[in-house]
Amino acid sequence: MSPIVAKLLEDRGITAADLEFYLQPTIDKLAKPEELPGIVEAADFILDSVVYRRKIVVFGDYDCDGICATAIVSRTLRALGGTVSEFIPNRLTEGYGMSEASIARMLKDNPGVGLVVTVDNGINSVAEVTNLKRKWCSVVVTDHHLPGEELPDANAIVDPKVSAPEHLQDLCGAGVAFLLANRIVSEAKRRGIYKGPSVGGPLLVMAGLATVTDVMPLLGQNRILVSEALKRFHTCAPTGLKDLYERAARAGADTLTTRDFGFMIGPRINAAGRIASPLEALELLTSEDREITRELARLVDGYNLERKMREQKMVDDALARVVPDAPAQVIDLPEGHPGIAGIVAARVMEKLGERVPVCVYAGNHGSARAPEGLNIRDAFVECADVLDRYGGHAAAGGFSVKPGRIDEFRSLLCDYCRRHFSSKGGVSSEAKGPDLWLEASDVTLALAEELRELEPFGEGNPEPIFGLKGVFFADVKPLGAEGKHLSVTLRKSGLRAIRWSGGDEVEHLRAESAQPHDIQFTLTVSDYGERHVELRLVSIA
Repeated sequence: MSPIVAKLLEDRGITAADLEFYLQPTIDKLAKPEELPGIVEAADFILDSVVYRRKIVVFGDYDCDGICATAIVSRTLRALGGTVSEFIPNRLTEGYGMSEASIARMLKDNPGVGLVVTVDNGINSVAEVTNLKRKWCSVVVTDHHLPGEELPDANAIVDPKVSAPEHLQDLCGAGVAFLLANRIVSEAKRRGIYKGPSVGGPLLVMAGLATVTDVMPLLGQNRILVSEALKRFHTCAPTGLKDLYERAARAGADTLTTRDFGFMIGPRINAAGRIASPLEALELLTSEDREITRELARLVDGYNLERKMREQKMVDDALARVVPDAPAQVIDLPEGHPGIAGIVAARVMEKLGERVPVCVYAGNHGSARAPEGLNIRDAFVECADVLDRYGGHAAAGGFSVKPGRIDEFRSLLCDYCRRHFSSKGGVSSEAKGPDLWLEASDVTLALAEELRELEPFGEGNPEPIFGLKGVFFADVKPLGAEGKHLSVTLRKSGLRAIRWSGGDEVEHLRAESAQPHDIQFTLTVSDYGERHVELRLVSIA
């Protein structure tokens, strides 16, 4: 191991005892499902329902995590011969998770349902679970969100935020569903109910995809799920995911990275739930009819293009309504699309230097993003008097405001942030500085290849950022068909660097070609032409 990589691992708190698990996150190190509290009871209850031919509905969510979790459980139960339907709430009219409206439609669409299995939701649906049980419908809740003060009276609950050993507490909804599916199949085999082939390959790929798109820490068990999903994608992924990847990805790419999951496949699955029907994305993951999956891949890819166009307009409108120096931004976009509000909030927060929380309210739904050091869900609790619904994590959440009270919400949130969070203490990602400052001679193809051993990169295990001081640029030019990107060569070393979406910096950098710059960048191996190391610029100062 080179001194540079050793220093990176030391700074990330990876000890000698952790090293083998960190560098070799293989499937044999995956936790046993039984380590997750409630999973034995949940699996037994679900399997009994399969045996007694009860009608089962898998009640999911419209984001990539929820869609993948729904597909994982429904594919498993169908393989065992279960009578299964899927239900996902309408994002615009019914909102997230179980609500009075979504349950009414679910019961209407599925007469005689005997068991509802929630995935990626349900832990805060206390009243809704009680109402379902009064209608002689059993409920198994599987989720990964924080519970409220009271737990639902479900027949079984599986949620690592309710109870779990530390190494399982950061699973996403699909990660929980994957462990549940494993337990169901192994128990079915033990009882002699199922003697068919393994069903786990496609489920593993979907669990890994969801772990990345739901921004879970890529450490421990999550690191195993993602690493194995990336390695097995071409052989094990559902047919529809392969079709979608073919439309979205680099031609001929043999090895996937978390970027493929997080920036190519995941956003397309999410786009269907944001602006169209999540059921089309769900069918993409559950159908094995190649003619159907190819058409669905085309549709889902098209939704992503539409999402991008709408997103740009909403970002421009939101930035025009930013209140300078406010401790929190609550931006009302009555004409905006609620399904895109979360992305817009994230973009605006990024433009503001990640120093203040941003809430974007579009139609009847709001989404929030919060910088490090502020828990937006705790902030919602103090604003509860003016909110109809709210929920989420520390860094992101969703909410709806009581009619006519958006200004009160803005005032309450700003007051909370003044008391609990200092925007002056926030530090943007660019201002934090690199992981390590290097000399140009350190930047080699061998280093870039060695860094691959630290993958998968993502939340909790970010891609290393390096820095070079006092470099001079040569051969500054636009890159790409429309010149949207930037390409430069570093003098003396001859290293090539690119910056995505940096095309508007070309003329400025040409004019400053006689001036030295400090740069921050990530390293990658480029196979374009002769195999070489390439710098992906993060900042230029």
